[in-house]
Amino acid sequence: MCVVHIFVFLAAGLMAVIFAAKSSARTGIAAPLLLLCLGIAASFPSFIPDVELDPELVLAGFLPPLLFSTASNMPVVDLRRNAGMIIWLSMAMVVLPAIVIGAVIHLVFPEISIALAIALGAVVAPIDAVAATSIGKRLGLPPRLMAVLEGESLFNDASALVTLRTALAALAGSFSLWEAAGSFVWATVAGIVVGFIVGQLVTKARRWLADPVLSTSIALLTPWTAFFIAEEMEASGVIAVVVAGVICGHKATKHLSAADRNYSATMWTVISFILEHLVFLLMGLQIADLFHRAQTEHNLDFVWQASIIVFALLLVMRFGGVAVAVAGTRLSAARSHRKMQRLDATTSRFNDAVEQNLIESWRAEKLQRRLERTSADIEFAQSTPITRRGALVLSWAGMRGVVTLAAAQTISVTAAGEPIVHRSSIILVAFLVAVATLIVFGGTLPALIRALKFSPPSASTSKQEVSGLMTSLLDSAVAQLGPMSELEIDGRSLSPELAKKMESRIEMMMRSPARNQPSIAQSDRELFHDLQEKYLDALQDALDRERAIGAYSAKTFHAAQRRLDLFEDGLDMGR
Repeated sequence: MCVVHIFVFLAAGLMAVIFAAKSSARTGIAAPLLLLCLGIAASFPSFIPDVELDPELVLAGFLPPLLFSTASNMPVVDLRRNAGMIIWLSMAMVVLPAIVIGAVIHLVFPEISIALAIALGAVVAPIDAVAATSIGKRLGLPPRLMAVLEGESLFNDASALVTLRTALAALAGSFSLWEAAGSFVWATVAGIVVGFIVGQLVTKARRWLADPVLSTSIALLTPWTAFFIAEEMEASGVIAVVVAGVICGHKATKHLSAADRNYSATMWTVISFILEHLVFLLMGLQIADLFHRAQTEHNLDFVWQASIIVFALLLVMRFGGVAVAVAGTRLSAARSHRKMQRLDATTSRFNDAVEQNLIESWRAEKLQRRLERTSADIEFAQSTPITRRGALVLSWAGMRGVVTLAAAQTISVTAAGEPIVHRSSIILVAFLVAVATLIVFGGTLPALIRALKFSPPSASTSKQEVSGLMTSLLDSAVAQLGPMSELEIDGRSLSPELAKKMESRIEMMMRSPARNQPSIAQSDRELFHDLQEKYLDALQDALDRERAIGAYSAKTFHAAQRRLDLFEDGLDMGR
């Protein structure tokens, strides 16, 4: 295919993505589902060239930026509070279905080896939350359910790929249980370490550059840097990318300017939009070729029967796995009353120790934040339980995506020197299962969410929460800096007029986001700018502390951060 044809193909694909996104807003059907159907329809006409999606392009090209973008926007507090559910769904409920599906397929179709059957189970086990989260955001799915879905989809690909690697090793005749367990531990631990180091170094480099364009250029390289370093060490590149994304996102507000973060956010929004939609179109375009290959090696009756069996097993195990996870959260919530009693007793002893000066001030402050965080976590567990309606949505959101197909195509053509005769049929089964989950679950999920009638917080409640947080931030800033009338900047005291204008500027920010600057005399502009910077630093420190405690919702923290960013954007307007 020449360069012109490639350009035309990509341009047509991008136009299809834009058309699907626009149609989704009008029809309510998820754009990934529309693109999948469009791709399937376009795969059969002879005048459209066959598309063979290189699995390495998806796993090493598309997957890292998509995971990094999601991870960098994932609040650490949400990961911490839902860690139990996320670990269970993204690890146990990937490995267990892979083994069960492998055993059943091998039992029903003895000609399919147990290793190849488990490989099939591994590639269809992880969910792809792109369609589910796009629907959930549009229809107001509760934030905790969104956090669980996004957290699960961040880590389940790593579990699936490690399980697939183990099954392929067994297929080649070199399987060892201890080696498999050791490889899994190494892939996980080394991936975490690589991601942590890359995230830290990238954040420091971006802070040192102090230029939005250069900083964003570094950010663009980060997911592939973490991925390929980890893969070269035979660790999990997926885990490395996710950890790097979480670290970069967590440290961004403290170490990067608003301009740096806004540039990066815009870049990742565009990249994620194009890639996560384009892959569904490419996925659909392959169906005709997959059917043709499967027909040459196997009766299609096997493909249909195996697809139905795998789909049914995934459905049953998804409901069962979510039920176990929700039962665990309810058990934890039931114990929260006793936890709160113990926390109250601990807090009382802590306050007595502080009053008697038995604890150093820095240690007391650290312990105080820990107690506040624990209290907020307990209150979160009590106030936002995952109900039966939430469990039903989590169970019904088990769509599979393009990673399933890409992972299936990494199955070797030969094993131990012999061709794998059922390879194309297994790939087609994985594809049909992924398509079925997208059509059945993705097509009905909007109606299900509407029928369950989740009640999002009212606009007035959200506004009050933001106002309460901003008031808390201002109180912390005043406690740190002292009264406005007593402030000095580089030895210069504030005039009453300048202090009044600063109070007016802060009051404006408290009411709503704004960049506007008051009129300041030329001689006072530098002083007023430094004063605003001082207050902004104090407000940002207070917001970072509140975010670590987690007493407010992620949406409220985002709104408060938006106000501080606009405040920062306006700093140079009056200079």
